[in-house]
Amino acid sequence: MVLSTKKPYPSQEWEASEEITAPRPIQHRNKLSRTISGLDEDDARNRYEVEAEDNKVSLLDSAASSITAGQKEVIHWEDGDPANPYNWSSKKKAAIVSVGMLVVINSTMGSSLPSNAVPFISKHFNITSSTAEILPISIYLIGYVVGPLFFGPLSESYGRQAIMVSTFLGFTIFTMACALSPTWSSLLVFRFLTGVNASSPISIVGAMYADVYDDPVARGRAVAVFTGGTCIGPLIAPIISGFVAPTSLGWRWSFWIGLIFAGASWPALLWLPETYGPVLLTRRARKLRASTNNPNIFAPLELEKKGFKQMATVTLTRPLRMLVFELIVLATCIYVSVAYAIFYMYFTAYPIIFEGIYKQSPGVAGLMFLPIGAGTVGAIGIFLYYDSILRKAQAANKPWTRKEEFRRIPLACLGGPLYVVALFWLGWTARESIPFWVPMLAGIPFGIGFILIFMALINYLTDAYEIFAASAMAAASCCRSLAGAVLPFGATALYGNLGVAWGTSLLAFLSLAMCVIPFMFLWKGDVLRERSTFCRFLKEKKEKELEELARERLQRARRQGLESGKDIDEKV
Repeated sequence: MVLSTKKPYPSQEWEASEEITAPRPIQHRNKLSRTISGLDEDDARNRYEVEAEDNKVSLLDSAASSITAGQKEVIHWEDGDPANPYNWSSKKKAAIVSVGMLVVINSTMGSSLPSNAVPFISKHFNITSSTAEILPISIYLIGYVVGPLFFGPLSESYGRQAIMVSTFLGFTIFTMACALSPTWSSLLVFRFLTGVNASSPISIVGAMYADVYDDPVARGRAVAVFTGGTCIGPLIAPIISGFVAPTSLGWRWSFWIGLIFAGASWPALLWLPETYGPVLLTRRARKLRASTNNPNIFAPLELEKKGFKQMATVTLTRPLRMLVFELIVLATCIYVSVAYAIFYMYFTAYPIIFEGIYKQSPGVAGLMFLPIGAGTVGAIGIFLYYDSILRKAQAANKPWTRKEEFRRIPLACLGGPLYVVALFWLGWTARESIPFWVPMLAGIPFGIGFILIFMALINYLTDAYEIFAASAMAAASCCRSLAGAVLPFGATALYGNLGVAWGTSLLAFLSLAMCVIPFMFLWKGDVLRERSTFCRFLKEKKEKELEELARERLQRARRQGLESGKDIDEKV
């Protein structure tokens, strides 16, 4: 643990509420961006100087600053500090990855839990509209839109653990409420509230992995597991509801089973430690103040504004600002939104195909999702294989490995075309004259393509935005969830008007257009990052931290040299 008198620019919180060292003022910001953030560059510097003086914190420009009576001493991580999540054991990190995946599976399984139970739910509540039957899934995904706007940024201010535990409690309670719903309206309200709480791990878990893995290779593998969890959950749920809802147990037991699974996950979740470094430093600062009776010891997070204005204008708006002003975030959100929407349209398309054309029962039709799950597993294998190729190429110092985009994006370049092929395959083989297993097997390339797209692009976001990863992923989560909630409403009309072949082909052509995005990242990704306000800030922050670390090591070496010199003099 190291003490310093340094403090982040309080006026630059719109760029980072988490910074430990301060960035230089960001130039070239357009007028609209300044309007959105509510900060002007000159005003920011002036307010920083005033607040620094008021708070008795040394200015960063003062290289000769020293700790004097009444000054605030700011702590930060020392090199090799065992309390730093980056330095935790591999076993502890693996356990955190497992718990994160477990919570994500709970969340995503809940999204499609009523998929094969909807006909029975509609009959119970006398719902006759085919559009209304989409609501139990879509209203849950609307909750996915609302939640990340709050939970991702809040976790960057108050830590991952508290947000995860409190929202999973809400998820558990409202899942039980769904099982007990007395009316159609109450069911929809409870589904929405369940979705809001379930959105928390979707926007936080990937960032939590970034908290504990500083190595991009290890972090990429962890995010691959996270992405697999987001796909496995929705595929398990239709099988559960397909076999349970038609029986004497009834549709309510689809939710009871979800509740049982959530209850079984609680012991693991309660073990989950806090992983967010700035929050851990805050806890350390509190202990130091108590043990040393020095009220002037602070963590960087404690020096930031936490008022409603700060929360409303900085923290909660960061995902929106990243979506509007960060081209990497915007392009990623567009692609994953299209892929995600088509994925959730499958929960409408598969009953039309396998129950309608092939006359299968809801339970058997639910099993048709299994090849997509197999594709998910295959995608993780492809990811690990590419990862090994990349590491060997890096060890051999191949020129192409020096470009950051080649660490992630090639997988999306492979996944995109596979996704398109799978859609054409499904559309043009789903007919009575062709056995059911032929369109069913189209799920394998679909699952591979879907997961590769997500793994590549979500990992790329995490790598590019690091401490802002939760906000970037919150933006992506909101966009894809909104698309996943809205587009399935058109699935019945799409297949009714165009038929299975051309309706699915339309989705394939849309996906084909999206394939351009990862190739654009390969071509111009470094330029996009250079122009990014957030990425530029992170680069400058790293440079400053390296300079500080080098300076501290030099000072330590000098002190050790002086001490050894004194020892020699004493012996003489």
